[in-house]
Amino acid sequence: MNKLMCVVLLVLTLSVSQADNSTENKLNPDQAVGSQLPSHIRSLLIEEMQAITRSMDVIFQAIIAGEHDQVVPQAQAIHDSFIMAQKMTEEDGKILHQALSEEFIERDQAFHHLSAELAEAAKNQDQQSQVELFQDMQKACLACHQKHALDRFPNLKEVSVEK
Repeated sequence: MNKLMCVVLLVLTLSVSQADNSTENKLNPDQAVGSQLPSHIRSLLIEEMQAITRSMDVIFQAIIAGEHDQVVPQAQAIHDSFIMAQKMTEEDGKILHQALSEEFIERDQAFHHLSAELAEAAKNQDQQSQVELFQDMQKACLACHQKHALDRFPNLKEVSVEK
């Protein structure tokens, strides 16, 4: 099991163990998640997002060049991304859990699932599926940034996104 999935499972386990379902520790849903996190956790989140952006750039170039062998490791790297899992303490995990909405977690899981599908499509040299999955990943990024990071991406406020 990759480390990102371990973090997600840890977060989900913590949520189940806190059966009171109180929202008093949740951050303000009207503000971007990152802006409400302690600076060291926000830095990890930004580092993770920058790594994803670099991989997405490489994937784009590889898809349009038909370089399936370049798509596979980049898509798999997105799926397996674990910068936060490597560098977060248990306490950091609790703080992050308090900040994340179920919607955010679901979006994150779906995005990483798409990247695994993209890696598989590239292994199979299925160009059409690669294009479609990459577009779905781009839409997922836009939708998440629009919903959870408008303070960082204010120009997305008026963008219509399907995801």
